[in-house]
Amino acid sequence: MSFFKAAARLAGVAGWLLGWRPEEFWRSTPAELESVLRAARGDDAAEVGMDRGELERLRGVMPDGVSSGARPHPNPSNESRASFEPEGEGL
Repeated sequence: MSFFKAAARLAGVAGWLLGWRPEEFWRSTPAELESVLRAARGDDAAEVGMDRGELERLRGVMPDGVSSGARPHPNPSNESRASFEPEGEGL
């Protein structure tokens, strides 16, 4: 199979199976594509999941809550949005 035909076939698979657009396919390396396709097929599934102790350790290292003195990241969808109309008489 020629490079062109193989690349076109893989681009089609990446678009159909992974939802990749052409630019995402062409920016990926062959190793990245192989890794994603293996994971999609279940070849790289973890043997054992995370236990409760590991979850608690991660929660301690990366808490979801806001510590004292820290400000949460603003959510633009909840902020009032300013009008972007130009000031003055017009353009």
